[in-house]
Amino acid sequence: MKPTAIVTAAVDIVKGPYFVKIAAVALLSLSLFALFYHLPSIPSAVSYASTSAVGGVNTSISPSISPQPLPSPTTGSSSNSSRRRQPLPWVTEAPRIGIVDETGAMTVEFDIGEFDSSAMEELRNLSDWREEEKKEENNDSGVRVRYEKYKVCEETKSEYIPCLDNVEEITRLNLSGSVERFERHCPEVGKGLDCLVPMPKGYKRSIPWPKSRDEVWFSNVPRIRLVKDKNGQNWIARKGDKLFFPRGGRQFIHGVDEYLNQISQMVPAIAFGRHTRVALDIGCGIASFGAFLLQRNVITLSIALKDAHENQIQFALERGVPAMAAAFASRRLLYPSQAFDLIHCSRCRIDWIRDDGILLLEANRMLRAGGYFVWSVQPVYKHEDNLPEQWREMQDLTSRICWELVKKEGSIAIWQKPLNNSCYLNRDAGAQPPLCDSNDDPDNVWYISLRACINLLPENGYGPNVITWPMRLHYPPDRLQIITMDASISRKEIFKAESKYWNDIIESYVRAFRWKQMNFRNVMDMRAGFGGFAAALHDLQIDCWVMNVVPVSGFNTLPVIYDRGLIGVMHDWCEPFDTYPRTYDLLHAAGLFSVEQKRHKCNISTIMLEMDRILRPDGIVYVRDSVSVMDELQEIAKAMGWVPFLRDTGEGEHASWKILICEKRMP
Repeated sequence: MKPTAIVTAAVDIVKGPYFVKIAAVALLSLSLFALFYHLPSIPSAVSYASTSAVGGVNTSISPSISPQPLPSPTTGSSSNSSRRRQPLPWVTEAPRIGIVDETGAMTVEFDIGEFDSSAMEELRNLSDWREEEKKEENNDSGVRVRYEKYKVCEETKSEYIPCLDNVEEITRLNLSGSVERFERHCPEVGKGLDCLVPMPKGYKRSIPWPKSRDEVWFSNVPRIRLVKDKNGQNWIARKGDKLFFPRGGRQFIHGVDEYLNQISQMVPAIAFGRHTRVALDIGCGIASFGAFLLQRNVITLSIALKDAHENQIQFALERGVPAMAAAFASRRLLYPSQAFDLIHCSRCRIDWIRDDGILLLEANRMLRAGGYFVWSVQPVYKHEDNLPEQWREMQDLTSRICWELVKKEGSIAIWQKPLNNSCYLNRDAGAQPPLCDSNDDPDNVWYISLRACINLLPENGYGPNVITWPMRLHYPPDRLQIITMDASISRKEIFKAESKYWNDIIESYVRAFRWKQMNFRNVMDMRAGFGGFAAALHDLQIDCWVMNVVPVSGFNTLPVIYDRGLIGVMHDWCEPFDTYPRTYDLLHAAGLFSVEQKRHKCNISTIMLEMDRILRPDGIVYVRDSVSVMDELQEIAKAMGWVPFLRDTGEGEHASWKILICEKRMP
C-alpha cells in the first residue's frame, strides 16, 4: 500500500464515531483517578473489614456493615484525624481491667484507659520474639528433645535434701558449730541432683488420712534414733512394722486436746477455727499440736530444724500434717508479714532474748496484728537456778516490743501483739529495739538477713481486720489492694475470677479423674497465684492440705494467701525445696514451666527432677501449661520412669494449653 493511502485511512478512523467514544471514556477515567488520588481517604460504605487486638480480644467487622468512625480519645468527635488508622495502643492505666463485676458475673463493660506510645517498642520486641520462636519451631521440624534414662542415686541419698545436706558448703563456711548450718546452702550450678532419689528398703504406700495421724509404716521413716530417744517420753512407739503416736508426750502431759482446751479457756478470744485459722508451730516435734488443731478447723504450719532429731518434719509429713524444715538463724523465714493468727512455741529450744531479741522480732514480723504468741517452757513455771532470770528478761523484751501479757497459767504464757502502731510510736526516744527503716519491706523474704528492728504495721490498718473463717476464704482481703501486681482498680474482680476459674476446673477433675477416690493428702500448688486452686479443693471437700508456693519470678501474693486462711511459702524453682523426699501425693503446676523457661536461670529438667524427689511413689503430677513445653516435659517424664498422659483442656484440641498428667508408679 502506498504511503498516501495509509495516511488517508488513518484520517478516516479519527473522524469515525468509535474513536470519539473511546477517547471520551479514557479522558473521564483519568479525571476520576486524579480526583480520588488527591482527596483524603474515607472508609468505604460498601466493604470494610478490620481485626484488632485490644486487651487480647479480637474484634472483627462484617464486610456488609458500614463501620462508625472511632471517637477521638480526647474530645469524642468524629473528625478525619480520628478516623485514620492508628498504631496498636498499649494499655497502661486501666480504671477497670477485670472481666467480672463485683458480684462475680461476667461483663464486657470496662474502660480501656489512656494510651502509652512509649510502650510500642516493647510490643514490637515482643512481636519479633514471637516470630523468632515460630522460626525455631519450624526449623525443628517437630523433632523432640531426647533425654537419656536417669539413673538412680546411691542409697545414701534416700533422705537427701540438697540445700540442707550440702556438707561441702557447710564445711567450707566453717558453720559446724553454728545454727546457721541449718539454713539453706544449695549446691552450685552444675553440682545439683542429677539422679533419682531411691526409696528406703521395704517402702510401702503411705497409710491414708486420718488413720495416718496416729500410725505410719516404720519402713517409710526408718529412724531408730528418734524412736529410742523419745520412746520413754510418750511421743512415739514402735509396734511391729508400724510407729504409733500417743496423744501426749512431755509437751502435752494430759494429751493434746486437753492442752488446746486449756489455751481456749485462758484466752477465749483466740477462738480456734473462727478468729484463729492459721498457726505456726515452732520446734514442732512430730507435729501433734498441728495434727489435732486440724479437727478444730485450724491449719498449722509445723517447722523444725534438720538437726540431731532430723526426722521430726519427715514424721509430720508422713502423718499427713503440714510441715517443712526451717530454722530461726540469720535469715528471715520464707513467710510474709502478718501471716499467722497464732504462733506456738512449746519446748522449742529457741533463745528468744539473744541479740536484743532478733529472733523474737522475726516472730513479731510474721505474727498478725492482734495475734497471739503462746510460750510453754520451763521458765514460765519453774523457779530453779537461772530460770526466773530468763522469765524476767522475756517479760522485759516483750514489753519493749509492745506485746501485752494476756494470761499466764501453769506452764503456759500468752502474749498479744498490738493492733496498730500507737504503742510503737509512743515509746521513749532511743528505745530498743528501734523501728525498721521505712524502705524495709517486711514481705521481702528470699535470702533476706534478719534485722533487730520492729516493722511498723500498715497505716491503713490492713492485716488485722480479716473476717472469721470460713468466710475469709472467698472474701477479697484488704491487703489485695497493696501488693504489687499488674492491676489497680480491678483486683477484686481478678481475685473472684481466679476462684471461679479453679473451682470449675477442679470440679471437672473430681468428675473425670475421680479425685475423691485418690486419697490425696499432702498437696503442693507450685505456682499458687491467689490460692484459688487450694480454695477449690476445700470447697469441693477434698480432704487434703495445700502448700501454696509463690515463685520469686512472679508477684508476691503470699499475704493474700494467708489472709484467706491458707498457708504457703516463697520459693525459687531453680533451687530445691526444703522438704524430705517422698512427702507429697499431688503436685500441681499451672503455667510454671513456660514462665521459668524464659528466665534462662535453670532448665526444665532441674525442676522435674526436684518434683520426682519430693513426690511419693504412686503420686500424681498435673501440669497445665503451653503446648510449646509439653513435648519436652513428656520426654523428661519418661526418662524419670513416670507414666505420662497428655490431654486437652476444656477449650478443645486446638487450644494453646494442654494438661499433662503423670503417674510415679511404685516399682
